[in-house]
Amino acid sequence: MSHSELAAARLWAATRFPYLATGVFGMTLIADPGSGAVSVDDDWRMHIDPDLTVLWTPAQVGSIMVHHVCHLLRTHGERAQAVGVGPDDVNRWIRAADAEINDDLVPAGLDLPRAPLLPRDLGAPDGLLAEQYYAHDAVTDGADLPMNCGSGAHGQPGDCGCPDQSHHGGLPRWQAELLRRQIAQEVLNYAKQAGTMPAGLQRWAEELLTPKVDWRRLLAALLRRSVAQVSGAVDYSYRRPSRRSTVAGGVVLPALRRPVPEVAVVCDTSGSMSDELLAMALTEVDGLLKSLGLARQLRVLACDTAVEAAQRITSTRQVTLTGGGGTDMGAGIAAAAALRPRPAVCVVLTDGVTPWPDLPPKGMRIIVALLGDEPPQPPAWAAVVRVPSSLPTDLVR
Repeated sequence: MSHSELAAARLWAATRFPYLATGVFGMTLIADPGSGAVSVDDDWRMHIDPDLTVLWTPAQVGSIMVHHVCHLLRTHGERAQAVGVGPDDVNRWIRAADAEINDDLVPAGLDLPRAPLLPRDLGAPDGLLAEQYYAHDAVTDGADLPMNCGSGAHGQPGDCGCPDQSHHGGLPRWQAELLRRQIAQEVLNYAKQAGTMPAGLQRWAEELLTPKVDWRRLLAALLRRSVAQVSGAVDYSYRRPSRRSTVAGGVVLPALRRPVPEVAVVCDTSGSMSDELLAMALTEVDGLLKSLGLARQLRVLACDTAVEAAQRITSTRQVTLTGGGGTDMGAGIAAAAALRPRPAVCVVLTDGVTPWPDLPPKGMRIIVALLGDEPPQPPAWAAVVRVPSSLPTDLVR
């Protein structure tokens, strides 16, 4: 394939998929006669056998470029290594990775030189990750095996369709990551303007550019901050005279006191709640309070539309959660505020499907741990920690 034909293919790809143009032009193209493949490596080099592509149209070559750019954007090579793909599993993984890409790009105009493999060919629905298609698929001898897309797609070094395993002419890892982030930003910008972005590609860009926060660390930070603010609020008390009273004659001086915060946990026990997720979050709260030396101050209330009596516990194994009807976390928060001594901090564990009070109780800090993947947003007055039900956050589309 001549330089002008490659230029025409790149131009077609950049015109049809403008949000991926930076990636198409960012790859280094290397002629690889006799390889019988078009493949990419992790250094953003695309190896092309001219004898293979001589009969392809510019649209087909451009589509192959877009397809391989998406392998690199979604780091299929690294992800293959993470799930333990070996040399005997390459074909199965490539089928899964192709299904993840093609279900998005074929409807958007991808014109591959051979029939694209789609999720339905694996008996699976659209919109899944390569890891899910890989677990679902079982390649047989009669299966339509994919082209070898290279180590950038399956992560196997050596005989992978990319004979040059050095880093000459490729992108260093840090430059490749910057390129991925630039493309992700261009994807989101295009989605705002045109509104015709493939949904999976947009989700990938949002996941890449949205900082991932460990909910356990965030919950720990909020609890420590709330407890420190209360325990640091020293005040004077006449319950124990000051040691300086001995030099004050007949005047009784108050002593400074540091309050020990009381903590209440309100657990949503409605029918929509996941018992496993609730138990995990409650165990996390218990462990954090123990680390702060406040395990004896913990009281737990089970709440759906009614509130059970508070239980003072020293271990989550002592908790008995009852309920299972509708949900009203406002009632649970009000019940926590009515406890004596009054809690300084209230942690609410809920899936968010509940009415909320207009304002929080005075003098009580509220931390809401939202359980589940897409819970409704609680009021602005609450500090919020989101606890996802599915935790393979490294696997983003």
